[in-house]
Amino acid sequence: MKILVLNGPNLNLLGTREPGQYGTATLADVEASCREAGARLGHEVECFQSNWEGALIDKIHEYGRLHREGEALGCVFNPGAFTHTSVALHDAIKGVAGLPVVECHISNVHAREAFRHHSFVSPAAAGIVIGFGVHGYVIALEGLVRAHGKAAVSA
Repeated sequence: MKILVLNGPNLNLLGTREPGQYGTATLADVEASCREAGARLGHEVECFQSNWEGALIDKIHEYGRLHREGEALGCVFNPGAFTHTSVALHDAIKGVAGLPVVECHISNVHAREAFRHHSFVSPAAAGIVIGFGVHGYVIALEGLVRAHGKAAVSA
């Protein structure tokens, strides 16, 4: 089964954007580690990043359909700044009822500016992983598989 690793705005700048906050790993590094973890868990990982809210919504809709058809397990989603602003992403996740979405953030958003403390995505998410750096993506993938699927090999 497929798992979507979805990244929102500015995550294409990983490695160069505020390395003190986000580290030096690039988005390509994150995607490679997610594909490796997915393979270890017996799942194909598709990675997608966009700075456009509508493109993220379309991808959630696509995976909602794939989940209903038994072809996708779920989604790991770092919505970036849309976390704090997008009712539309919340509604997209709720609208594809049944697709487990794990919200993932590289930094601990609760230890940052007050405007980052609220998430519109969290109430629609199956789980949340925050503050573990880019390794949080692998933690989110493992959690998704353990909670909503079966690993091909013991993780």
